[in-house]
Amino acid sequence: MAWMDRHNHTVLKEFILTGITDRPELQAPLLGLFLVIYVISVVGNLGVVILTKVDSRLQTPMYFFLRHLAFIDFGYSTTVGPKMLVNFISDQNTIPYNRCATQLAFFILFIISELFVLSAMAYDRYVAICNPLLYSAVMSQSMCWVLVGVPYLYSASMSLITTIKIFTSSFCGYNVISNFYCESLPLLSLLCSSTREIELFILICSVFDLVSSLLIVLVSYILILKAILRMNSAEGRRKAFSTCGSHLTVVVVLYATLCFMYMQPKSSHSFNSDKIASVFFTLVIPMLNPMIYSLRNREVKGALHRMWKNLCKFPIQSSIDNAYKTN
Repeated sequence: MAWMDRHNHTVLKEFILTGITDRPELQAPLLGLFLVIYVISVVGNLGVVILTKVDSRLQTPMYFFLRHLAFIDFGYSTTVGPKMLVNFISDQNTIPYNRCATQLAFFILFIISELFVLSAMAYDRYVAICNPLLYSAVMSQSMCWVLVGVPYLYSASMSLITTIKIFTSSFCGYNVISNFYCESLPLLSLLCSSTREIELFILICSVFDLVSSLLIVLVSYILILKAILRMNSAEGRRKAFSTCGSHLTVVVVLYATLCFMYMQPKSSHSFNSDKIASVFFTLVIPMLNPMIYSLRNREVKGALHRMWKNLCKFPIQSSIDNAYKTN
């Protein structure tokens, strides 16, 4: 009888996303704003991926991790962004059942990956500053792949387990998600079956991911700070701080947003505040990261300048070659 009761619930074929706002006069301005943010994010992150791949001077472990960070930022902003933009101009903000599950799975995959790639970047800076003579030996190509491969595998497994647990549970007939994308907390509120096991699993995983990744970052930067303070040269201290500044800025912005989203007191927790934080988390941060690394990094700015010069020279050289061939 319990098996029959569990399967007598309404079988959902789609979900309705409430979106960012229900005020019609704000739809067009927000569409324009978020379209610009998303385009800048895509161009910036794909630009970093291409630049760190093709420029010979950026073939170091630090830029290897930066390339993966840019790929992850592109991934989770693209998981959410296009559907959110379409919903601004569509009459009914619906998302198919299977696509909702896919969106949730990829979103969790990229978010967890970002936390541990940032931790790997902190460890890389620790080795570079505290053990410079051993840097090449410790941060070998195989070690770099381990430091990104393990987080990808772990994130994929956590993503699949969470998504399967939610979407194999029984949903009631109500299918309105109080957000602009498929996120775990609003989805749990739609379940008819007990959510205690899933909530406990998500809580344990979230605490582990946040605490372990943040602990690696904090320990790395405490050791880096101690090493910098022991330096006699003011120029050496300035250079060491400059190599960590961009990464530290990204870490502070990301963790501050995560703490706002998931560590509020239950009495002050609301889906409206979650929406604001989610916009910042899914669209604004992926747009800011390439800017932070480009504006604060001389090597990246130099690579951009070299690439721009090569692109400008190519049409001129082609015109000269064609002129010679004609003559």
